Amino acid sequence: MSVRMQLSRILIRELVDYQIIELREVLENGRANDEARTFPIVIGLPEAQAIERRLAGVPIKRPQTHDLLASVVEALGGEIESIEITHLEEHTFFARLNVRNAQGETIDIDSRPSDAIALGIASGVPIYVDEDVIDAARRQEPGEL
Repeated sequence: MSVRMQLSRILIRELVDYQIIELREVLENGRANDEARTFPIVIGLPEAQAIERRLAGVPIKRPQTHDLLASVVEALGGEIESIEITHLEEHTFFARLNVRNAQGETIDIDSRPSDAIALGIASGVPIYVDEDVIDAARRQEPGEL
């Protein structure tokens, strides 16, 4: 079963090789609170910066990779419907983008969670995480990130 999650924070530390995003469970009332489950995902600096920029709506002179892909999906008549984080294997998260094409068919596209979130976050695309992934991520030791 999948659980609706939302991006709750981004930790950008430019002096290290990795950054952290935290996902928080969205509870039945549609909001996250202190009772909601959370877990971190380690990502790279370019992805963290892309997520932060897209959240803030900061314009750029030329499209970056995430902007390019979003434009391609839109130009082809598609729409990103949701992001799913499907499994966790050897400290690596796996995700997929669910894209509805111009013919109304849903296409599942393999993705890194950071790229999927960078693509979907600006337009409010929902994020879902498999229940097993949440449990496995919360069992990891902080040093395993």
